[in-house]
Amino acid sequence: MLGSVLNSYAFWVVVILLVVLKICLKLRTGTCKSKKRMDGKTVIVTGANTGIGKETAHDLARRGAKVILACRDLEKAKKACADIVASTGNSLVEVQHLDLSSLASVRKFANNIINTEPRLDVLINNAGAGGIVEKFTADNLQLGMQVNHFGGFLLTCLLVDLLKKSAPSRIVMLSSILHKFAIFDVENLNSDKWFSMFQVYCCSKLANILTANELTRKLKGTGVTANSAHPGVVLTDVWRNIPQVLQFLLTFTLKLFFKNAVEGAQTSIYLAVSEEVEGVSGKYFVDCQEASTSKAAKDEFLAKALWEKSEAMVGLKPEEMHF
Repeated sequence: MLGSVLNSYAFWVVVILLVVLKICLKLRTGTCKSKKRMDGKTVIVTGANTGIGKETAHDLARRGAKVILACRDLEKAKKACADIVASTGNSLVEVQHLDLSSLASVRKFANNIINTEPRLDVLINNAGAGGIVEKFTADNLQLGMQVNHFGGFLLTCLLVDLLKKSAPSRIVMLSSILHKFAIFDVENLNSDKWFSMFQVYCCSKLANILTANELTRKLKGTGVTANSAHPGVVLTDVWRNIPQVLQFLLTFTLKLFFKNAVEGAQTSIYLAVSEEVEGVSGKYFVDCQEASTSKAAKDEFLAKALWEKSEAMVGLKPEEMHF
């Protein structure tokens, strides 16, 4: 009898604690409160066919922006585009193919944008992937690092001149709080020996912040800002590559306790539109507020070394450098 009562008591204690945890997490979730319109503005969102990217694109389209969904999976992207157009009434939403695991695809996409778009007001480097096994692309780059860092780095470099011509303009790099766990070695960014799947992700997310910070220094006085963001822990397709058993556990946990895609998109939207961050650059944001990073993320020498290494790894040509 006593054991049954204790078990029942323990059960309800656990339930109450879980409810309190859920409430605390919801109360801490940041929301972009800006009502700013984006009519006449052009925005690129990479990886916008699902999840945070799609919700970010949806919000910016609702504000009247021309939104380009830069995606690898065209079938999913076209469906996302149709959904956004239908729900916002904004017909200025389009899909263009971009495969970050191919530097040739990045260059093709960037060249098309440069040749067809008179302006670019916001570039949101949203696309990314976790749980990628050790595999190299046709460019001889580690797949996880190329999708999460090298591809976006090259894309930003190629489009920065258009961003400068459209200033004031903004660059948003989607990072992660997991950057704080990175064991970072610039000289071995493309190694097939020192990375676990976890470290691939952590190091690529640190690279995102370092890139934004170095962009800030290089673009000083141009009217182009660059900031990075942690969207929170969100259930999205970024985790599609992890093992099935872990996917089940992760799906259950994230659905129960953490953010959905709309909530996860809020900080990206905030950095893209909010008046509060006009002229703000080289900062890291969580829940629509400036937050602290790891010591490594603040290292200017590391950022410069990463930049130089990345230029070499993606084969950036002199005529492609607009800094």
